[in-house]
Amino acid sequence: MENNVRESELDLATEVNAWLDTHWDDEKRCGKGMDKSDPKPWLEKLLDAGYAVPTWSPEWYGRGLNSAQARTIDRIFRKRKVIGRSQDRYNLGAVTVYRLGSPELKTELLRDMLTGSFSCLLYSEPNAGSDLAGVRTKAEWQAGPDGGEYVISGQKVWTSNANEATYGMLLARTDWDVPKHGGISFFIFPMKQAGVEIRPINQITGESEFNEIFITEARVPARFIVGELNGGWKVLQTALAYERLIMGEGATERQGKEKSKLPPLVELAKRHGKLDDPVLRQKIAQAVAYRQLNALNMQRAKAEILANGSSSLMSLGKLAMSRIQHGEAKVAAEILGTASLLDGEEFTDSSDMNFDSAKAYMNSIGGGSDQIQRNIISERILGMPREMEVDRNMPFRDVKSG
Repeated sequence: MENNVRESELDLATEVNAWLDTHWDDEKRCGKGMDKSDPKPWLEKLLDAGYAVPTWSPEWYGRGLNSAQARTIDRIFRKRKVIGRSQDRYNLGAVTVYRLGSPELKTELLRDMLTGSFSCLLYSEPNAGSDLAGVRTKAEWQAGPDGGEYVISGQKVWTSNANEATYGMLLARTDWDVPKHGGISFFIFPMKQAGVEIRPINQITGESEFNEIFITEARVPARFIVGELNGGWKVLQTALAYERLIMGEGATERQGKEKSKLPPLVELAKRHGKLDDPVLRQKIAQAVAYRQLNALNMQRAKAEILANGSSSLMSLGKLAMSRIQHGEAKVAAEILGTASLLDGEEFTDSSDMNFDSAKAYMNSIGGGSDQIQRNIISERILGMPREMEVDRNMPFRDVKSG
């Protein structure tokens, strides 16, 4: 049986490499005969070949492969630096529509989402951060053709890359007379329209990838609801599981930072002559071990999410990655010593360490804070009593704000 599995993986690898040899330019990192500045034609070709979402059904652009086969494809694509890979894991908007959207919604949106249209997350609000069920952005139905539309008004915050987004994954209140978890709907919301104002937030890292979004009587077709009307909380759990999967696998690296074949801390210690320090070697080894342990846990969680559509194990991975990033930044500072106080282009290692230290807080907050992940782990994995919520069964109209 094991030999058969290996042969099957080798056959798949041979097939994928042969297809890439025909269609992908390794040197230019774009499709052969294509313009690198316009990735859409390549993404179209990749999608039609079934390699963009290999675990999905053939009806929806996939190949019906299992997770092990998908990892084989992913390894080859990463090695050859092919863009558009593993969207069945990393494209949050498309994954959510595929998992819980109607056939009509899949037909209308999936191809666009998988060939370049980016989706941002419109979940958190100034008074609904950790308690996402407390959203007050309102969605009011208006009659019209094709099921009518919803008029959206409210405010969202901490939205990543909103300026680039074609769609927003919007959580909005559609029923104020039921308890908070039961009156929420989940929309795929068109971002490029009147009534949507985006204000960047300046971050400690010098970036502005987060934004505030002010929505004033913007429109979304009723057919763009994912799942059931007032059933948005269930849809959110699937979307959050995939977001935590991404964050649990590792944070976004600083732009322009070259990847090394060695673990970054090993490279850093080697450059600064600290690799023979026994105490630092032990700390580096522990950091590398934590990453490996988390990678194994994420494989387990991926298998569960493919089978069930969500997994509480994602919270373990996300919480672990938060600890890993803060811990590695601390070890890096020990390796650098007093040089860690320096910054700027002429002090690359110190600058990167300071950036990574500040960026680690994003992973501790985004996708549900570390404290929320601990609550999820305690309640859903360990079976401990649920934290008390006095407003959990109260009609949301009667819940006090602020």
